[in-house]
Amino acid sequence: MEIYGKGAEEKTIIAIDSFKGCLTSAEANEAAAKAFDNAETIAVSDGGDGMLDAFAAAWGARQIDVPTHDALMRHRTGRIAIAGDTAIIEVAQAVGLPFIEPEQRNPWTATSYGVGELIAEALRRCCHHLIIGLGGTATSDCGIGMLKALIKLLTHDGNIDDLHLGDIDVTLATDVDNPLLGDNGAAAVFAPQKGASAEMVRRIEHRAATFSRLSAMHCNKDESATPGAGAAGGLGYAFLEFFNSRIESGADMLLRKVGFDKLLAGCSLVVTGEGSSDRQTLMGKLPQRILAHCQQAEDKPVLWLVAGHVEDEADLLNAGFRRIININEGHLRDGENPLDKDIARRNIEDALKDNVMTTRM
Repeated sequence: MEIYGKGAEEKTIIAIDSFKGCLTSAEANEAAAKAFDNAETIAVSDGGDGMLDAFAAAWGARQIDVPTHDALMRHRTGRIAIAGDTAIIEVAQAVGLPFIEPEQRNPWTATSYGVGELIAEALRRCCHHLIIGLGGTATSDCGIGMLKALIKLLTHDGNIDDLHLGDIDVTLATDVDNPLLGDNGAAAVFAPQKGASAEMVRRIEHRAATFSRLSAMHCNKDESATPGAGAAGGLGYAFLEFFNSRIESGADMLLRKVGFDKLLAGCSLVVTGEGSSDRQTLMGKLPQRILAHCQQAEDKPVLWLVAGHVEDEADLLNAGFRRIININEGHLRDGENPLDKDIARRNIEDALKDNVMTTRM
C-alpha cells in the first residue's frame, strides 16, 4: 500500500512548473508542500514562463532590473540574473505575451527589440555566457528587432559584424523543436496563438523566409531548418544563425544543475505539474523530463502530476505517471476564477491532501 504525507517517513520531492498567468513554480510548490510533513521543494522551469526565477535560484544568481521595451515598444522594467560571467535571460521578461492586451496583439508588428536591450545589459556587465529562456513571447519577427537593438546600442556605425556575436557563448533553454519555416514552423504553429490571422501568417512566413535567405548569405550558413529555430517567434533562429549557440532542454539543464538525480535517492514520491496537461506534456515539457529521470532512478519513486486543466489522461497514465490530479475538479466553487492566485493555491493544497488521505485508507 502507498503511504505518503502526514506521519510518513518516506521522502517526498515537489517540483511543479509555473501555472502560466497564475502561480510561479515556487508558489505552486509552497502550496503543495502543505499537504505533506516531509517534503523538499525545487523551483523548476523548462525555459518558458518563470524560467528566470527558477534558473536564478539554481545558479545562485543575482537578479537586477533592466530598462527595456515590450513588444509594442512601450517602456517597462525587465530583469536578468547574473552569476559570475554568466547571464540568465528570459526573453518574456521584455516581450512576454501577457504584457500585451488581447485586442492589441499583432505578431506582424510586434518587435523583439526589448530582448536586445536585455542582452546588451548583460554584455556591458562582461558576461560571456548567456543562458536564454525561449518562450512566451508576443513576437514573430525572427529576432530582427533584437538584432536592431544590439546594433543600435553596441556599435558606432551600424555594422552588425562589429558585434562579434559569434564569440558569445549562448545556451538556448527550450522544449520547442520546431524549425523556422514550413507547416511546423514559427509562423504556422505559433503566430495564430499570438493573434495572427491566416493572411498575417502568410506574411510572417514570407518575411521569415526572406530574412533567413539573406542571413544565410551573410553568415555562410543556414540554421532555419535546425530544430528549435522556430522557438519564441523565430528568436531561436536569430541566436542559432548569428551567435555561438546550442539548444538544450531547459528542464534537463535545471535538473542537472540542482543535482536532481542525486536528490531522488531514497525518495518514494515526486509531485510535479503544470498549469495544463495533455499529450503535449509528453513532448519534452518539464513534467515529462522529471518522469524520465524518475524512471531511470535506482529507487524509481512514484510520480504524481497535478494540473489546473487535464486532457488525454489515459496517455499520461500510460506514460508512467501514477496519478493525474486535476486541482479544480471537485475543489473549484461556483463563480470562482481558477486563475486567482489564492484559489489556485488552495486547490493545489486541498487536492493533494485528498490524495494523501486516499493512500492511507
